[in-house]
Amino acid sequence: MNGGGARRQGVEKSGAVDPSRKRAIRLTVALTAALLLAAALVYVSFSAGNKEFTASQLLAQGKPGQTYELAGTVLLGSVRHEGATLLFRIRDPKLHMSVPVRYSGVVPDPFAAGRAVMVAVKQDGSGYIGQQNSLTTKCPSKYQAAAAS
Repeated sequence: MNGGGARRQGVEKSGAVDPSRKRAIRLTVALTAALLLAAALVYVSFSAGNKEFTASQLLAQGKPGQTYELAGTVLLGSVRHEGATLLFRIRDPKLHMSVPVRYSGVVPDPFAAGRAVMVAVKQDGSGYIGQQNSLTTKCPSKYQAAAAS
């Protein structure tokens, strides 16, 4: 019997992996996979988003054919309709520069002159074409400091 037991121990040592070592290997593989998936998710999240541009940044850095997220304030007195197209200018919040936007699509109810907006635009000869249904407004009450009571 001792000979058979010795043979079994020899087989276990040469062919099998210690259970605690198996757990360590599985844990390492699982953590590595989780880390790779997390890194991929972060990369996709940041690369998918468009950077917001103000009117002055867009005028300085914008290239024809590229799509940009234009953010700013609707210039007072610039809103007018040309059939189904909405024409307005978006002003840079810090500088006295603005860009013209031609927009077709759903216009949010709170849209008005003086309101902070964001719209995806593409450069076109004399101005910018807003992508359909990309116009959003920012609610000023959410960004103003609450009055002391």
